[in-house]
Amino acid sequence: MATPKITLYFDLGSPFACIAFHALRISPVFATCDIHYVPVSLRELFQFCQNTPPLAVKNKFQWINRERIYWARRFQVPMSEAIPEGFPASTSDVQLALCLLATQHPEKLVSIVDKLYRGFWVEGNSNVLTQSGFAAVFESELGAENTKQILDQIKSTEANAILDENTQQVFTSGAFGLPWFDCINADGAKESFWGIDHLGRLVDFLQLDASLDEAFRVLL
Repeated sequence: MATPKITLYFDLGSPFACIAFHALRISPVFATCDIHYVPVSLRELFQFCQNTPPLAVKNKFQWINRERIYWARRFQVPMSEAIPEGFPASTSDVQLALCLLATQHPEKLVSIVDKLYRGFWVEGNSNVLTQSGFAAVFESELGAENTKQILDQIKSTEANAILDENTQQVFTSGAFGLPWFDCINADGAKESFWGIDHLGRLVDFLQLDASLDEAFRVLL
């Protein structure tokens, strides 16, 4: 049988995409899956589907903030209870940099995204999303020369084209928010899922063993 495949679309500004990123990497439930991580622009996705940002909807921000903390604790994802200073912060430059990283140094994508998520959602440091802030993170994994090459290309047509293509791809898949998962099970069937609270359905579709992680008890 074929290996189950998951594509996670993410933006560093989404706490729920952060939780999904960690859950897919850490939970033993997904140990047998082939997982790909794709940086997109949540702002552009909202524009494509005419979705209203949560902060613009009365009472919604308070609700999702409680959900953010609950699901982070449920999946044992490190996350500060306090909202990062400056939230919501622009993620345009860092998402462009991650698109270039995924193309030029794909083997470093996961480790760098992990450090960036920790900087923003654990330490509450919004500076890590700025060019001066994420440059240090990139350099710790890539070295100075490779980091400079990426920074020099952030505003390039290539970088914007990759981010636009990724965002159009997730929109075409049906997304209206993040995290969004495109899945292919062992039989070759395809299905997409939205939200950390739908991981139970995702696991069921991929015919994975949810009993390997107690976090899934509330989802089944």
